Amino acid sequence: MAPSTTKQWTVQGKSGFDALKFDEAAQIPEIGDKDVLVKIHAASLNYRDLIIPKGMYPFPMKDNIVPGSDGAGTVESVGKHVTRFKPGDKVVTLFNQGHLAGSLDHQTLATGLGGALDGTLREHAVFDEAGLVPMPTNLSFLESSTLSCAALTAWNALYGLESRALKPGQTVLTQGTGGVSIFALQFAKAAGCRVIATTSSQSKADLLKKLGADHVINYKETPSWGEEAAKLTPGNAGVQHVVEVGGPTTMAQSLKAIGIDGVISIIGFIGGMTKDQPTFLDCLNNICTVRGVLVGSRLQMEDMCRAIEQNDIHPIVDEKVFGLKELKEAYQYMWEQKHFGKLTVRVAE
Repeated sequence: MAPSTTKQWTVQGKSGFDALKFDEAAQIPEIGDKDVLVKIHAASLNYRDLIIPKGMYPFPMKDNIVPGSDGAGTVESVGKHVTRFKPGDKVVTLFNQGHLAGSLDHQTLATGLGGALDGTLREHAVFDEAGLVPMPTNLSFLESSTLSCAALTAWNALYGLESRALKPGQTVLTQGTGGVSIFALQFAKAAGCRVIATTSSQSKADLLKKLGADHVINYKETPSWGEEAAKLTPGNAGVQHVVEVGGPTTMAQSLKAIGIDGVISIIGFIGGMTKDQPTFLDCLNNICTVRGVLVGSRLQMEDMCRAIEQNDIHPIVDEKVFGLKELKEAYQYMWEQKHFGKLTVRVAE
C-alpha cells in the first residue's frame, strides 16, 4: 500500500529562514495515469533555495511551496500509462519539469521544482514521468541528489550553445568552489580541457588542484585575475569558456579573460550587485558571446548522466550531511558559506 501522508517542509512567507515550516503528516497527492510516486532518499541545496524564503527570487513562485529542486530516490508506484519507469527504479529529478529538449519557453519556465511546483524536501513526492531521469549507476543517492541544478547548469554552460560547445584542448575559467564551478571543473577535465580556477584561500586552492585545476588564482591577492587568466593561455589569447557565477561584480574581469569567439555563461550573481558594471558594448569590444543559462533540458541531463557514468565522475559533496528535520540549520550553514561543493540533506531511509 502506498503511503497517504509524508513529512515535508513548506515556505510560508518571505521573512527569512523562519518562513520554513515542517509538517509531519502532509497529504500525498493522488497518482495520475502518467505520474510516478517517488520515495526521496536525498536532496541537495542551491543558492536559489536560500533566497526564496528571503523574498529575493526573481522567477515565478507558488505560495506555500515545498522547497528544493534537487532530489534522488526510488520509484514506489506508477500510473497505469507510465512507460519510462517501474517500481524499484532509481531516479533523479529534472529542475524544470516541462523542459524536455530545445530552448525554454514561458510554459516550461513555469515548471521549476521548489518554485513554481512543489519540490524535493519531503519524503514522498509525485512527479510526471517526463520530469525524471534514471540515476547514474556509479553514484549514491547523496551524490545523485546534486545533479538536478548545479551539475546540469554547468553542463549547459559548456555544451548548451552547440556552435561553441566545449572541445578537447580548450581552456575553461571557473569562479570559486560552489557546486556549478566544481562540476564545470570536473566536466572540463573529463573532456580533456585545461581549467583555470579562481578562489579566495590557499586551502580551497589546494582542493581545486586536487580536483584537477591546472592553475588557481587567488582573486583577493590578484584583483586583475581576468588579465592573469588570459596570460596563462597559449599566446595570451584568452580562455574559450567562462562559467560566470559572480555576476556584475566579476563580469569585468571575465571579459578580460575571454578570448575571441569565447563564451561567457552567466549563471548567477552571488557576488551581489554593483552600479559600475560592463555594458553590451564590451561584448563587441571583446568579440565574445555572453549568454544567460537557467539550468537545462532533460535531453541535456540524460547526456550529462551518461558522461558521468562513462567517466566515473563523482560529485564533490560537503562532509556535513543534514537530516530532513535539520533543514533550517542546513540553510544557515550554507548561507554562511561553510560548505565545500554541494550540501546534501538525507531525506528518507
